[in-house]
Amino acid sequence: MELCHDPASREKGWYLALMAPNVKGPNYAWLDPSRLYCHPQGLQDCLADLLQPFQGDAIDVVAGIDAMGFILGAAAAAKLQKGFLAIRKAGHLCVQTVAQPYTDYSGREKVMEVSTDVISPGLRILLVDQWVETGGTMRAAIELVERLGGVVAGVAAICMENSEGGKWIQERYKCSHCVPPHLQPRFDQHQ
Repeated sequence: MELCHDPASREKGWYLALMAPNVKGPNYAWLDPSRLYCHPQGLQDCLADLLQPFQGDAIDVVAGIDAMGFILGAAAAAKLQKGFLAIRKAGHLCVQTVAQPYTDYSGREKVMEVSTDVISPGLRILLVDQWVETGGTMRAAIELVERLGGVVAGVAAICMENSEGGKWIQERYKCSHCVPPHLQPRFDQHQ
């Protein structure tokens, strides 16, 4: 699909076809959303679908998760007219942080950090990432927010797989993703 072409029919999830498949192996995400982010209408429709369940909800800040979640999270923050908080991989913030170890989708042990002076008790945060595969990265972000007294107002991702970790998140938090139900099995199986 061309980056400037808008399809005649724009059903929920049409923009998922813009994502490019992984050609580099298991240490990379299954799909790359870069082309989706470059498509003006695709990005707008993705954001509209992603944020629709949170219309009218109390959200103080949108937090994006390092690194592709920064793009989608910042766009969501701008659309909601809220501030943006970056939740980073360890070693990238030059201020005092709180850290949370986790295992990512490829099985690698990592550490996530957030600044200690931006989350105050009761602050309602919408967490955004490109993908929830095993749930490890998102769960680390949730634990950081809650440890600092923040409230997870919701979790949003282009796709939330029905993995054990994905289900754990969906059972406990208000969630939104862009994959229509009839396509979910294909995304869960990485097809």
